[in-house]
Amino acid sequence: MIFAESDSGDVMGAAETVLALLDAVMRETALFAACGFLVLGLGDLVIDLLWIGLRLGGRLGLPPDLPVAERPGRLAIFIPAWDEEAVIGNMLAHAQAAFAAADHLLYVGCYPNDPVTIAAVRAAAGPRLRLVVGPAPGPTSKADCLNRLWERMIEDEAADGFKVKAVVLHDAEDVVHSAELGLFDALIETFDLVQLPVLPLADPGSRFVGGHYIDEFSDAHGKELAVRAAIGASLPSAGVGCAVSRAALAALAEARGAPFDPDSLTEDYELGLRLKALGRSAAFVRLPAGPGRPVVATREYFPATLAAAVAQKARWMTGIALAGWDRLGWSGGLAERWMRLRDRQSPLAALVLAAAYLALLLWTGLAVAQLATGWAMPPFTPALSLLIAVNSGLLLWRLAMRSGFVAASYGWREGLRALPRAVTGNVVAMMAARRALGRYLSSRGAGRAAWDKTAHNFPRQLPAE
Repeated sequence: MIFAESDSGDVMGAAETVLALLDAVMRETALFAACGFLVLGLGDLVIDLLWIGLRLGGRLGLPPDLPVAERPGRLAIFIPAWDEEAVIGNMLAHAQAAFAAADHLLYVGCYPNDPVTIAAVRAAAGPRLRLVVGPAPGPTSKADCLNRLWERMIEDEAADGFKVKAVVLHDAEDVVHSAELGLFDALIETFDLVQLPVLPLADPGSRFVGGHYIDEFSDAHGKELAVRAAIGASLPSAGVGCAVSRAALAALAEARGAPFDPDSLTEDYELGLRLKALGRSAAFVRLPAGPGRPVVATREYFPATLAAAVAQKARWMTGIALAGWDRLGWSGGLAERWMRLRDRQSPLAALVLAAAYLALLLWTGLAVAQLATGWAMPPFTPALSLLIAVNSGLLLWRLAMRSGFVAASYGWREGLRALPRAVTGNVVAMMAARRALGRYLSSRGAGRAAWDKTAHNFPRQLPAE
């Protein structure tokens, strides 16, 4: 009997030691996460306050009508396409109808080993559509395909005696807006790069995975890009729904041999930063097509499955946060360096999120153990309690702001869905960070980037303009 009691005491002592060890791990992890959230949350708060100040100061005011070009010119639309037979036909049919009244040319880049996409482009043939089949089998990089389109445009200018005013970038799944070319034609007379908002289409079959793109783009293209432009930082291109003056692209081609860098995974993002380094101007423009009408924007479906979303986010993270650090470094003034820091914080944010979820899991387990065994979990220190309280306030503010921006573009139901979708975004970010780090480490010194694309859909019913 004495032996049994001693044995039981040893077991209880060992259990308390394990619980104490887990408690220590939980507290250190929670402290790391709390400090990280504080830094990231304060950065987001500053952006929010700057946007509010700009709005109250009238610097985000909208003109009553869309601007009109003083010197109308021809616009070239570049559409790179690899394995896009599912969407390219419908996209081109809609684009040709939407742009019918504008002076434009549609250049679609394909590869000789992608006959089904080539056939779909040929089936959509129109007088202003130019099919460009590159010499190399695909996929190369998206930037390489864009460079082939640039070369063909230069050849056409020389052969037909015209001069393009600006190049408009779109993807094969984009739903273009009928007013965008007129808007680009007018604004490119003042700016070298003009970026319109990207508004993801709501996918009824993927409310949370596909839907979380709605939340992120509503935030970024409703607020952050406007703040970047206002404080004088570079304006990264989204690669769709943007126009670049021919003169600016020619300057990039002269400096680097080609306007788009074929070694980049995120040539669109880098385009804006490189133009800023050359002293070129840029503008983010969010204007309604008319009184009571939605903004002129590019709409498209984004990945609807977890695997596809993680793959896409990993590519963005690799190109912007990891490889972008190597390729672009740190330059510019305080505003520019701050924005580059924000662009490159996603791996750290994913690590902080993982630590927070681990701490929450440990705390939950310890709380259950406390109820089951009577073991007393020590209270948090005052410093950690304060950090948790401050971060909780920042989180509520962040969720309210995001929900508000989503509701402004998509209605109150999507605004409410944005609240639980924050968890989806966190899961995708953590999984993408792991994949991005592996891809970055394995690709160093590997040479030219390969086109890492996802499958796309085109809407059966076009959104109202």
